[in-house]
Amino acid sequence: MVAEAPTDAKQPSLRRSIGTTQLALYALGSMIGSGIYGLIGKAAGEAGSAVWLSFLVALVAALLTSLSYASLGSRYPRAGGAAYVTDRAFRRPSLSFTIGLALVASGLTSIATQSKIFAAILADMAGIEALPPAAIAAGFLLILSGIVFRGIRESMWVNVVCTLMEVSGLLLVIASGMSYWGTVSYFETPPDRADFGLPLIVLQASVLTFFAFIGFEDAVNVAEECRDPARTIPRGLVIATLAAAVLYVAVSVTAVSVLPWQELAAAPSPLTAVMQRTLPDMPAGLMSFIALFSVANTALVNYVTASRLIYGMSGQGLLPGFMGRVHQTRRTPHIAIWLLFALLLLLIMVGDIADLAAATVLLLLVVFISVNASLIVLKRRQGEAPGQFEIPLILPIAGIVVCAGLLVTRMASTDWRAPAVAGALLAAILGFYLVLRMMKLTVR
Repeated sequence: MVAEAPTDAKQPSLRRSIGTTQLALYALGSMIGSGIYGLIGKAAGEAGSAVWLSFLVALVAALLTSLSYASLGSRYPRAGGAAYVTDRAFRRPSLSFTIGLALVASGLTSIATQSKIFAAILADMAGIEALPPAAIAAGFLLILSGIVFRGIRESMWVNVVCTLMEVSGLLLVIASGMSYWGTVSYFETPPDRADFGLPLIVLQASVLTFFAFIGFEDAVNVAEECRDPARTIPRGLVIATLAAAVLYVAVSVTAVSVLPWQELAAAPSPLTAVMQRTLPDMPAGLMSFIALFSVANTALVNYVTASRLIYGMSGQGLLPGFMGRVHQTRRTPHIAIWLLFALLLLLIMVGDIADLAAATVLLLLVVFISVNASLIVLKRRQGEAPGQFEIPLILPIAGIVVCAGLLVTRMASTDWRAPAVAGALLAAILGFYLVLRMMKLTVR
């Protein structure tokens, strides 16, 4: 069994208030994010008007790991998610520590990036030129921290509002362009890639579109705040993943129907370009307004996830105990929340964190491989109780193959800096673990 950190009998627990609908919206909001607004143009440049097929292929690839998370969530509904299950499977604290902090690092870079984007959009919409972008981003982070500290109910309600706004934006794109459906060939690919054949072109583009589904891992980290998590987590994850797929396919079919895929690929803001064609009288700032909610939601979900990871790792004895303390009244991990706030302030002061963001995407794929491998080990281990949602062993095996293929492809398609930063980040995490052990600040 996994060794647990000593607990204080007076320590309050997290508040269980999340149902299936809220969890599905939480995961869906994390998946949709702001990436789809630009990603669809890049994917169209790879797959042409067959971009919708790349989303279907990416759905299959994403579902493999999403189902592994769902199965593990039904077995072990614990905050800490990937860090907890890898610890339980492999019983190597250094590995679990690395997996957990890699996810925290991914969340931090995402929040910092979204904060900068939020500041830029708000400054442009409101005409705020006197304030530096870093000051606006810092104010946004302070409000975000206050919401996450206030409570999981408040965070979830903000998430619900933001997710509904995000989905409304995509539904508006679909509704306004649906009359264009059937006017083009949906299997046209770039002429300069014709020698590859449609299946290979779609498969290559799916490497890009796969990342539109990343976000399912966030749901598991709020397991200790779910009502009946063994049922809520699998249902919420499957609903969110399938809903995202339906939206992505419908949006991509609409986009290539309204605009030639060449124009879509060249547009700075592809979906805005689509809306300008279908609704020429649309207010200029409408899509920017929706993007504000999308960016804020991505940052919020990552903030909640990162704070629960720290809380969960502290409970496992992988981080100092004080980091996992829960506020007596608000029932949130307040030390973790304000520690993250301090780190985020430092990150937004850094000029460019693009290499760090690219590196953490690579680390996410490593995490997915580890999670799939953990499920395989735990399913084969004698004495491990099954969950309420079990999947065949072949699915996590296929998940490892897919994620390993994506990792190799991603590393081959980028320059040396992202893999180098990823390696340096892993080395720094391991170094931090050794320092904590030497200083006896962990119990493992």
